[in-house]
Amino acid sequence: MSKQYKNMKNNASDEFQTPEVAIRCLLPYLNKSWHIWECAWGNGCLAHHLEAAGYLVFGEFGNPFYDFLKCDFRTYDCIVTNPPYSLKDEFLAHCYELGKPFALLLPLTALEGKKRGALYREHGIQLIIPNKRITFITPTGKSEKTGSSAWYQTAWFTWKFNLPKDLMFVDL
Repeated sequence: MSKQYKNMKNNASDEFQTPEVAIRCLLPYLNKSWHIWECAWGNGCLAHHLEAAGYLVFGEFGNPFYDFLKCDFRTYDCIVTNPPYSLKDEFLAHCYELGKPFALLLPLTALEGKKRGALYREHGIQLIIPNKRITFITPTGKSEKTGSSAWYQTAWFTWKFNLPKDLMFVDL
């Protein structure tokens, strides 16, 4: 069994679904004509929120994350996803390889690390940083409504979005 597949199956920390509030700060920077690939679909929360906001989104319910790491589709304009954090290095590297705009919802600690630092220096990165922590929907079912929140700050790590500034501090 591959390391990536083990991480997906056994790492409950990768099972944080995206609430609607998380996309609010990203929407002003998404092009309405873009066909968005949600490549870490999970239960579809993020995709459904984007569709409700009027965007064309494709992906596949239950599609294993490791499939994305092997794919090179060209029939999309942008990737928007909340990837499994145990695979953030692989997701970032593959997104840069694909060469299309992307927005990955990652913990701010994803700024750290030799591999990621080298990718950011080579390709660039821009962040949309919300003014408060996102309350993700967890495997136990806790969500915004129950008051359970992540202990870490997240941000949208974007590339080729041409944001006005490299660090965009936004209110939720």
